[in-house]
Amino acid sequence: MRFYRALIAVFFLSVSLSSFAQSPKVVQGLLRDSLSRIISGATVQLISATDTVSTSSSAGGIYTFNNVNADNFKIKIASIGFQPFEKEYAFPAGQTKMMVPTIELNAIPNMIEEVVVSGVVTIQVKGDTVEYAMDNLKLRQGAVAEDALKKLQGVDVDKDGNVTAQGEQITRVRINGKDFFGGDVKTATQNLPADIIQKMQVVDDFGDMANLTGNKSGESTKVLNIQIDPKYNNGYATTVRVGGGTQDRYQTTAMFMGFKEKTQVSVLGNLNNMNAPLFDFNAIGGGARGRQGGGGGRGGGGMFGGSEGITNTGSIGLNVRHDFSDKLKTYGSYSYGRDDNNTLSNAFTEYIGQNLTQGDTTDNNSIRGSHRFEGNLEWNITDKDYIKITPQIGFNDNRTNNWGNSILFNNENLDYEQIQTSDNSSTSPRYNFSGLYNRRLNDKGRNLFFNFNYDNASTTNEYDQILDREIYDPANQNTPISEIYERTIREALNKSWNAGASVSYLEPLSEKSKLELAYDYNTNDYDNSDKQGARDANDNPLADPKLNFDYNYDYGFTTHRFGASYMFENEKVKYSLGAAVQPSVLKGSAKSLTDAVNIDRSNFNIIPIARFEYKFSRQSNITFNYSGRSNEPGISQILPFEVSTNRTTTTLGNPNLDPEFRHSMNVRFRTGDFQKGKSFFAMLRSEITQDKIVSLNKRYRDTPDLGADPNAISSGIIQEVGYINESDPVYNINSFYHWSRSLKEKTYNIMYGGGVSYARTVSYLTDDQNASLQNNVNALGFDKGVNNNTTLTQMLFFRYNPSENFEINPGVRYNYTWTSSTLPAFAAANTQKIIPNVIGSVNLTPTTIFGADLSKEFNTGFRTNANPFIINSYIEQRFLRDQRATIRFQAFDLLNQQTNINRTVGEILRDSQTNRLARYFMLTFTFKLQKFSGINPMQNQGQFPGHMRPRM
Repeated sequence: MRFYRALIAVFFLSVSLSSFAQSPKVVQGLLRDSLSRIISGATVQLISATDTVSTSSSAGGIYTFNNVNADNFKIKIASIGFQPFEKEYAFPAGQTKMMVPTIELNAIPNMIEEVVVSGVVTIQVKGDTVEYAMDNLKLRQGAVAEDALKKLQGVDVDKDGNVTAQGEQITRVRINGKDFFGGDVKTATQNLPADIIQKMQVVDDFGDMANLTGNKSGESTKVLNIQIDPKYNNGYATTVRVGGGTQDRYQTTAMFMGFKEKTQVSVLGNLNNMNAPLFDFNAIGGGARGRQGGGGGRGGGGMFGGSEGITNTGSIGLNVRHDFSDKLKTYGSYSYGRDDNNTLSNAFTEYIGQNLTQGDTTDNNSIRGSHRFEGNLEWNITDKDYIKITPQIGFNDNRTNNWGNSILFNNENLDYEQIQTSDNSSTSPRYNFSGLYNRRLNDKGRNLFFNFNYDNASTTNEYDQILDREIYDPANQNTPISEIYERTIREALNKSWNAGASVSYLEPLSEKSKLELAYDYNTNDYDNSDKQGARDANDNPLADPKLNFDYNYDYGFTTHRFGASYMFENEKVKYSLGAAVQPSVLKGSAKSLTDAVNIDRSNFNIIPIARFEYKFSRQSNITFNYSGRSNEPGISQILPFEVSTNRTTTTLGNPNLDPEFRHSMNVRFRTGDFQKGKSFFAMLRSEITQDKIVSLNKRYRDTPDLGADPNAISSGIIQEVGYINESDPVYNINSFYHWSRSLKEKTYNIMYGGGVSYARTVSYLTDDQNASLQNNVNALGFDKGVNNNTTLTQMLFFRYNPSENFEINPGVRYNYTWTSSTLPAFAAANTQKIIPNVIGSVNLTPTTIFGADLSKEFNTGFRTNANPFIINSYIEQRFLRDQRATIRFQAFDLLNQQTNINRTVGEILRDSQTNRLARYFMLTFTFKLQKFSGINPMQNQGQFPGHMRPRM
């Protein structure tokens, strides 16, 4: 108890936990439906004047409460698909055991009934939520949430642990409806024991307002909500693991998760050099209202760890949740991580239509330290008033060293060879405060909702970069004719803040319809400075004005959005129709030592409001949603001055850019005979961008003016980048489908799916030194390139899983990409990937397990068609009481063929390869302990979090 109090005091000042006196009184009862069928897995609460305790009904429908203190109490029951139940009871005089009369729950009309066929995963489709019960999943001892996800229909987990559901990536994870470690996906899925999970829900989440009012607008995100079985509310699970291997590989991890009635505490720690990060610092929790807009100057650092290169990782985190009462709840987390990543890469680039080709070799080292804190307070002041407050703090400290060698050919003649080195460092503090208030004005649906946020970020960047280029004469390829050596030292300070608020009023028009009036205000403000000086090889100042500058720019982007919509809902149909108007203003100034430019742009958008949902049956529905939003230009896009880290590369912004406006539409279809193990999911998503900000790329060979300077020499190929709003539409379309079937109590599982994606992008290109952007509107002398990229993806998998002691998963993935462009001389080869793989494991004895993962890539169309064959394998032995200890010997990439191939297509065509974690062997020792009160020890033996896998 003292341990919990100390932890909670750090987060929430002070918490007092009550201790309970013991009593011999016992309450027991049985649940069934109107057809006398047993109801298992229902949440049952016993509520008295002094306490509330929870449990769940067993496989036989029985619930039991021991050590009941009160003589009078209320039984409250909730089970998906059934109407809530509440009733008060009293102990008969002189009795210490009470058998509650059998409780019959009434089904909710038009809800998908729970699957009762033995061995088939329970699935329910409820509007924007697909819910999976964990009953009867054939999971091996030691499984974690990720292992359970791999067995759910329509859910896919890749080798890096990224989770997609119905074709869309899961972006956040919650436990019992609350963010866990800021919503980190892998932190939860790779550490939470599977045996304590009651169900998982894949939710199309539209934010807190939608969750409170039912009014869904804007874009949704895929969220995974993990529900813990109430019977595990008292106890703990812990794991400690140490390991070492060849190539100096090491791993040390520790995990503790404690549950005490209304308190949950989780502590995680991790040290390894196996590309196995613990946290993702790219995302700080959403809060009551997330930051909106471009966020210029906001520090990030990207995905912590990552799968490319080799990463040394160290991290620790604490997550705490405490319910003071049913009305007042607090939860939050602190995470710290440091990674040291080294990535080697090779690339070949073709500059389309310009007869330029370039080969690059780079060696990049980045060290990133990140802190993240998030707290949440939820208070149901009354049954009609709700408040949520969320403070967030983050800090990043990054350092990057990069060495790169480039060789460029012009018409197959060597133009230059250069080496670039850079030493960059940045610090990025950030804090955010957000909140919301919801008031139910009556019981018929009249409602008032308000939220706000303030976010402040500051990033200080320091750059020290050196360019050493040797330029060659096309007529003499043996000896360089000149050399460029430039060192630039640059300091950039980017400050930004975002503030916003929205209010929504709902007025019921009838029993089935409502009218919503809404207003949203959002503003982003940027205050930035950028200063650079240049020196030669002898550390003397260089006078080139391109390399010496001092800029200051301050601008803001503000939007007001007024909207009204009509909402209707009956048993079959739910829809919202309306419109919103959104005026926006982009205003500010940019100054150099000699010049000043004002920025003043106003826009006005009319935005449709449209959402439609139709239920074909209890097991089938379709939804359609439209959303629209504005995006302001980024700092480098709008700054009207030349920014050059060396004389060969220059960026010039455009102060006359308009904000982009993006229209997003998606359709989701879900159907199946879930009682027979059949399911089908399909999704179609499209995005069209008006006034898309696209790049103007100018590449030409520098021709010196020998008349002005007879000794002048060429600098080789020069690249200049500008920006313009594109008048033609820029859009992308993505589709996905997934069909699955389970047979013979999930012994046999077939999964087939895939999709088609299409992207239409626009860019401008020229090799004319005199080409220009006339009046910041017309691109004169540039070739317009319309690039079309289409990708077909297919997958077929089969799983044979007769018991938790044996499983084999053969399958194949197929990917084909077509690329075309209107740019001259474009001749990109189409690419194809075929990846068959087999994953399996078997118990050789009750305590000895062997597993293997084999995959082979067949690549065509790339400049370098590497076709790696990856073999990973392990054998482990469990011992001690309840199999608490495990020794595992692992072999990774036995053939030492690990690599990563990618293609990028736009105004350039770029094929690249990067190093990844290659062959090594490792021996690990794991000790696990788990104890929950009221649970049969044999029910849980061996059920502990599995090994954190390296990123392949």
